[in-house]
Order: sequence, then C-alpha cells, then structure tokens
Amino acid sequence: MDVKVIIAAHKNYQMPSDNMYLPVHVGAAGKDSIGYQRDDEGENISELNPFFCELTGIYWGWKNLEADYIGLAHYRRHFSLHPHSKDKWNAVLKQSEIESDLGKIKVFVPAKRKYYIETLYSHYEHTHYINQLDETRKIIEEKYPDYVSSFDSVVKQRSGYMFNMMIMERSLFNDYCEWVFDILFDLRSRLGEEGLTPFHSRYYGRVSEIIFNVWLDENIRNGRIQKSEIREIPLIHMEKINWWKKGSAFLKAKFTGKKYSGSF
Repeated sequence: MDVKVIIAAHKNYQMPSDNMYLPVHVGAAGKDSIGYQRDDEGENISELNPFFCELTGIYWGWKNLEADYIGLAHYRRHFSLHPHSKDKWNAVLKQSEIESDLGKIKVFVPAKRKYYIETLYSHYEHTHYINQLDETRKIIEEKYPDYVSSFDSVVKQRSGYMFNMMIMERSLFNDYCEWVFDILFDLRSRLGEEGLTPFHSRYYGRVSEIIFNVWLDENIRNGRIQKSEIREIPLIHMEKINWWKKGSAFLKAKFTGKKYSGSF
C-alpha cells in the first residue's frame, strides 16, 4: 500500500530515508525554497501557518496527495518502535515495520501524553486562553452535536494523543480533515487573533490536538472505528528537551496562573 507521512518542517534538517516520508515546507508562502515540497502549491492554506502551525501541512496533504494512508510527523519528533535506541535516526519508524498492519489498522497514533495532575481542559485553561476551547465546544454543539458527549468526556481526561501526529487510512483522514477544518475555520471567524502574541495566536493547532481525541472517541463510540483498529506507537524527540524548564513552566501555569509564553 502507498503510505505518505508528511514531515512538517520550516528549515533544513536531517530527514528519514524511508520512502513513506515526505518532508513538507510548512508556511512556505512568500518564502524561499528549502528544498522540500512546499505547502503553498496546489490547493492550500499556507498563509495561515503562523496561526495553524503544522495543520497547513495536513491540509496540503489532504488536498493534494494520493495515497492509501496519510499521516504527519515533525522534523524533530517521529514515530518509533525503538524509542530507547541510541541510534535515533535508524530507529525512526519504517513502512516495513507496519506493512503487515496496513489494511487492518486504520489509525496509528503516538503514545498518549500524560499530564497526571491536570486534565486536558485545566491544562489548557492554565497555559492558554480557555475561551478558545469553550468556543470550540459551542461550534461542535451547533454543527456536530453527536460529538458533544465525546468532547465533554475527552477534556476531563488526563492524557491524550497530541502533536497532531497520526497515520490514517485515507477515507478516515478525509473525514477527519473535513470535520476539523470546518470547526477551526469557524473558530477563526469568531475569535481571530487580535490582541494575541504570535505564540498565543497559534491556538488553532493546540485546539486541534485536543479535538482529534474527540473525533477519534466519537468514531469509536459510533462503531466506525474499532479499538482493535487503532495502534499506539511510541514517539521520539530528535533533540534533547529541557525538562527542568518545561516542568517549571507547567507547575507555574497550574499554581500561579502564569501562562506559557513560548515553546520548549
């Protein structure tokens, strides 16, 4: 089967050699080439990248790729069945490692990110602006009322599939993209980015991380996706993370109300 996993990138970086990966220059509109597929070719929303982040790559893949499975990874964050390997680049997931699953597994997702002392809702409330998530619920209630129960359940969870990473069977990928972009475009028409810093203006990508879990939960509930058709795969970071800085910001957000001011 033909599998295409977009690697969202905004600069040159080492890339996996496996043929299923396609490096995509996200936010390419108005910028010089970095040698990767540009997300401003064909039908696209490249100009929205300062707000939609890697979602402009997902949108480009949805509108322009022909493949049996389509997915997303990040230039510094990948799926891996060998997350503790010292040779990180050799440990990046290869199509041969999931070949036997294709056709049986419909959705590959990264291992859940756990927040332990926060729910998805409280974490968003402490680190960003909760009206963005509340307005998203209103939109879902108006447009997709069948998903409200899943929304209310998911935001109470203390873990979730994050980073907008997935590899999905094409028909499901199409369904998800139609759903999520309809919601996000409506959200932008209602709230926009006025008064927000560039960091906080990127909230559409953060909202989508959460509501991907909503979409998945509802499609499990309605029987379109069976739990046995979902496979979790660990992820690896290609660079070291400053866990002290990240952890300190997390605790300050929860206990002092100091919102995040940048990425880690």
